[in-house]
Amino acid sequence: MIKGFRGQLLAGKTLCGTMLTLPSAAVAEILADAGFDWLFIDCEHGTIEVRDIQHILQAVGHRIACIVRIPECSEGTIKRVLDAGAQGIIVPQVNSACTAQEVVRCARYAPIGERGVGIGRAQGYGARFSDYVRDANDEVVVIVQAEHRDAVSSIEDIAAVPGLDCILLGPYDMSASFNRMGQIHDPEVVAAIDTVLQCCRSRQIPTGYFGVTAEAVLEYSKRGCTLLVAGVDVTFLSSNSVRMYNQMTEKQQPS
Repeated sequence: MIKGFRGQLLAGKTLCGTMLTLPSAAVAEILADAGFDWLFIDCEHGTIEVRDIQHILQAVGHRIACIVRIPECSEGTIKRVLDAGAQGIIVPQVNSACTAQEVVRCARYAPIGERGVGIGRAQGYGARFSDYVRDANDEVVVIVQAEHRDAVSSIEDIAAVPGLDCILLGPYDMSASFNRMGQIHDPEVVAAIDTVLQCCRSRQIPTGYFGVTAEAVLEYSKRGCTLLVAGVDVTFLSSNSVRMYNQMTEKQQPS
């Protein structure tokens, strides 16, 4: 766990990250050494399982903060991921204040929540237990995703839940919820995202945004998002593989 990361987020510092979807410690190391502030470890859509998390976190070490998106709001998964040493959690498809409250309950120790007390890597396997449980509520990052039209309808109530640190926008799922699959610039989708941004701005809650390209993310950085996620490990590999092949074959073509 990187001390001070949550403080930077709450203070409004822009934090640049990228997404890991492959269950590879080597890929995680490569991304951690690229200069990013944080790593988004995806267990929702990627092939990473909870059992892979600790190996990834061990490979990254203290290079950058690692925040894990779990598949759903599950108390058991939240405990295991945080006890493995993740900086925090991202919970997708949080469409109501009730779900947001459950996320906080599971991720925060008492008196804020009811997180179970374990002894894992985060606690130094017992050696740093007292320090960890003392500092965890101040250092663990709790993020929910607003990525459905139902979340937009409930955003005022969601944003009012104590213990949340950030609301991360999911533009692609948002577009799907309006039956505009992938049309993230559709006026109705943009208006929904604007509603979330305006609510969070009024409540001084940090917002985040995922984009496939840096340009897409920087567009929302200008609109106030500070927790930024650009690119995905598999698209880096795919696009650069195609680019390399094209460069090789172009040079072989006769003039």
